[in-house]
Amino acid sequence: MTYEMEEITASQMIFYYLLKYRELTEEEERDLYKAYTENETVMNLVKRQGQAADSNIERYGNVIYLIPKEDNDFLGFSKALLKSILCKSTATDKDYYLSQFVVLTLLVEFYDGQSSSSKTRDFMKVGELMNCISERLKEGVLNQSEEEEQGGIAFVNMKEAFEALRSDEKGSKARTTKEGFMHTILNFLQKQGLLDYIEADEMIKTTKKLDHFMDYNLLNKNNYHRVLRVLGVKEDE
Repeated sequence: MTYEMEEITASQMIFYYLLKYRELTEEEERDLYKAYTENETVMNLVKRQGQAADSNIERYGNVIYLIPKEDNDFLGFSKALLKSILCKSTATDKDYYLSQFVVLTLLVEFYDGQSSSSKTRDFMKVGELMNCISERLKEGVLNQSEEEEQGGIAFVNMKEAFEALRSDEKGSKARTTKEGFMHTILNFLQKQGLLDYIEADEMIKTTKKLDHFMDYNLLNKNNYHRVLRVLGVKEDE
């Protein structure tokens, strides 16, 4: 199949824009947006470049996103890098998995995947999220058998990691405290454009970017039930 030079050039410009900003909207770049949405050849060329870069190019609503695949450490984040960003300097794997458990808990508290829009609430307090994490960890330890722990999520280890973080009523930002640990994770998610973290009010809100991901991609039935299983939530809850 042959391609017009204008189509190749347009696809390269779109892909470069996505590499630089990770998303493309009609309001920001009308010509590039129209070239992608109105020309199937351009769209397919952009998607092929995304595949070559180990990423997916997806349009959710009126926004085009570049989404690195899970193992893409170049455009995404490696486990080692995330651990260094989110956890204390002496962190072990159980601290890293606790940080990921925090993110999963936050997603389930905001989204349920059951209706036309998966979002179920507009905001959440940091203290409420901390209580949810504590309760989910306790439930996971109680409900998980020894066999499941050896082959799946180690709730005991994550609970130990969470309880090892000291509490600081003064709101310390040190990653050795529960408050600082939460602050670091929420601040990171805000930098990725996924949350609005209003620190002064200890308020968490999701962004349209995260809402799009959850509505169009992450919360299909298979992924939703997979998240619930990780959190130890029973199907009838």
